[in-house]
Amino acid sequence: MQHIFTKKYENSFWGYFLADHLSTYLAPINLNHFWGFGSLSGLCLALQIVSGLFLATHYINSIDGAFISVEHIMRDVNGGWFARYAHANGASFFFILVYAHLARSLYYKSYFYPRRSAWLIGVLIFLLLMATAFMGYVLPWGQMSFWGATVITSLFSAIPVFGAKLTAWLWGGFSVNQPTLGRLFVAHFLLPFVILGLVVLHLAVLHKSGSSQPLSFAAYDKVTFYPYFFVKDFLGFLFFLFFLSFFIFYKPNYLGHPDNYIVANILVTPPHIVPEWYFLPFYAILRSVPDKLGGVLLMFSAIALLALLPYPDSQKFSLHNAYIVECSFLSKIHFWFLVVVFVLLAWCGALPAEHPFVQTGEFCVFCYFLLLDLTNRVNFIR
Repeated sequence: MQHIFTKKYENSFWGYFLADHLSTYLAPINLNHFWGFGSLSGLCLALQIVSGLFLATHYINSIDGAFISVEHIMRDVNGGWFARYAHANGASFFFILVYAHLARSLYYKSYFYPRRSAWLIGVLIFLLLMATAFMGYVLPWGQMSFWGATVITSLFSAIPVFGAKLTAWLWGGFSVNQPTLGRLFVAHFLLPFVILGLVVLHLAVLHKSGSSQPLSFAAYDKVTFYPYFFVKDFLGFLFFLFFLSFFIFYKPNYLGHPDNYIVANILVTPPHIVPEWYFLPFYAILRSVPDKLGGVLLMFSAIALLALLPYPDSQKFSLHNAYIVECSFLSKIHFWFLVVVFVLLAWCGALPAEHPFVQTGEFCVFCYFLLLDLTNRVNFIR
């Protein structure tokens, strides 16, 4: 079957591409289901683009018609409710898969040489994904959309010298209004295609360097991606579609905020402005610092530090030492402490900014950066 597939399409570009990255690509034989989060994220990206294109054909890009157009899609367009719920819940599942993909890479230290470039591209994809999700959250123009956009975009005013001008440019005026919505809509429409290009580049770089594996030493036993890992990934696709369908059909609003089903009102401030759940850890980091500029720098540093993990270059260290560090009991405990702290940050971000939640969030922020620093130091002494 593999030979027939390669022969049939060998004279086309896509034939070579599919053969190199699917049919004839050699992967370590000991890969488990944790290595399927990347392909699942790609599937989720495709679903988001398809459902987003459908929604864009009915969406009205104006502050007077945005909320009404979303309700029109839900109530009057054939299959519109399914596309909207698939897009909204698909964003949440996208972040679940991306967080799981990052966690697996951290646990098995897949960011070291020769996969450093793939890791850096992945961090960039994560940043663009967060920006795209924030812009999409604003588009329904609900109460939480408007005030969330006001809070987040005003953070740029904390940048010295040109912060105020940058904020005014983002707003297109003196506050979040029609020009702001228009710019966010255009960016939200275009960024997924940029992410798609980076995903293809991420895949090409990863397959050039070779996939990581549960064990650090080189594995000489490899098999072709098709049919062995294709079947394994297909099983993951079925589980993913099952859980996504459950939320679409039975719990469509469970992962959203109820205030976003109220049209935006600039005269009424919600008692507790809170972003979507996948932003909560970074929101807790942002509000843990009283100074606005300090909070912004700390929030972006929480993501930027991930890009520093592959340094110094692990090419200098022996594979035997890498195996000891990655499989040690203390290394595993360190990883799970980081996961617990990240979950606690999300919990603190969802709660009001009052005692004792603010103090708990500050302690978790300290632990988060301490654990990331320890991760880098452990990598350094390998």
